[in-house]
Amino acid sequence: MKFLLISDNHDTLVGMRLAGIDGVIVHDAEGVEAALQRAKEDEQIGIILITEKLVGLCPETIYDLKLSFRRPLIVEIPDRHTSAGRSAGSITKYIKDAIGVNLD
Repeated sequence: MKFLLISDNHDTLVGMRLAGIDGVIVHDAEGVEAALQRAKEDEQIGIILITEKLVGLCPETIYDLKLSFRRPLIVEIPDRHTSAGRSAGSITKYIKDAIGVNLD
């Protein structure tokens, strides 16, 4: 099983390559969707790391993939564009989207 990084900046890509993780750089929603499609078709890719900024460009597509497919696992990671890390309600949004329970 391989990892794949989908990032919008070169620094994150270089850091992940130092850890042995290959990746691609994209800057728009079409690029994200194309990279996700290629990763879905590659049977060896089991985990996709994607920066939070890119998730914000096409959240519906990413959440649909997370909820509909067992592979690949999609993990959002912070990068230099994320000022304070994850928002306080991000995990509760996942729970609400996944099972329809509001934890607020």
